[in-house]
Amino acid sequence: MKNLFSVENKTIVITGGTGVLGRTMVRHFASEGANVVVVGRNEERGQALIEVVKKEGGSALFFQADVLEDVAVRRVYEEVMRRFGRVDVLINAAGGNMAGATISPDQTLFDLDLSAMRQVVDLNLFGTVLPTMIFARAMADQKAGSIINVASEAALRPLTRVAGYGAAKAAVVNFTKYLCGELAMKFGEGIRVNAIAPGFFLTEQNRALLTNPDGSLTPRAETILAHTPFRRFGEPEDLLGTLQWLASDASRFVSGTVTVIDGGFDAFSI
Repeated sequence: MKNLFSVENKTIVITGGTGVLGRTMVRHFASEGANVVVVGRNEERGQALIEVVKKEGGSALFFQADVLEDVAVRRVYEEVMRRFGRVDVLINAAGGNMAGATISPDQTLFDLDLSAMRQVVDLNLFGTVLPTMIFARAMADQKAGSIINVASEAALRPLTRVAGYGAAKAAVVNFTKYLCGELAMKFGEGIRVNAIAPGFFLTEQNRALLTNPDGSLTPRAETILAHTPFRRFGEPEDLLGTLQWLASDASRFVSGTVTVIDGGFDAFSI
C-alpha cells in the first residue's frame, strides 16, 4: 500500500533554511528521502548545514540568495529546474523581526520606527510573495505542488510589542488564503497552499525578548508560559509532523488552511 505521507524523491525548496527552525526542516526532509534545496543568505551556515545532511545520509543543496532579490531567486529557480526538472514543495520559512519594529514597555506607538517596520514587512510578506511567484511557475506547469507558508501566533491575535512582525505575518495568512483559490481555480486542484502558525519557539530573533543573559526567563516569557497549557516553548521538531502532512499526498484535499502549532496558547483563556 502506498504511504500517503511519503515525500521520497520530491523536490522541496526551503527558504530561510539556515535558521533555527529551517535547519530542522532541512535535516528532516533530507532524512525522508527528499531532494532538499536550501535557500539562505549566509553561505557559511548553508554549506555547514549541507555537510551535516550529507553525514546523516541525506541529499541537499544550498544556494545563497536573498528572498527579496528577484534576480538571485530566479537564478536559484533555474538551477533547481536544470537539476531536478520540477518543484514539488515550497516552504517559505524566511522571516524575522527587528528591534525598531517593536514597541517596548517604556515606549508608545509614537516611538515606532517606520523604516524598520517596512523592512520587517518586506522580509516576512514580500519574502514570501516573491519566492512563491517564482517557484510556483513550475507547479503551474506541472499542475501539482504544495506551498507551505510560515506564519505565526502573532498573525492570529495581536501580541504586545511586535507591531511590525504581527502585521506582516497576518498579511502572510491572508495571502495564503487568497493564493489557495487563485492557483487552484486557474491551474488545477493539484496545487495547494497552506500555512503553519508556530507559537513560541526560542529562535535567534526572539531570544533576547524571552531570556535574560544568564538564561533565566524574562517576565514576558513567564507570561507566555502561564498562558500555554503545555507549559513549555515549542521545539523545532514539533513542526515536523504537520509539515510532513502538508508536503505529502496525505493532505491532497487540504488548502487555504492555517495550522496552529502552539501547545494550546491560542485556545487558552483563563
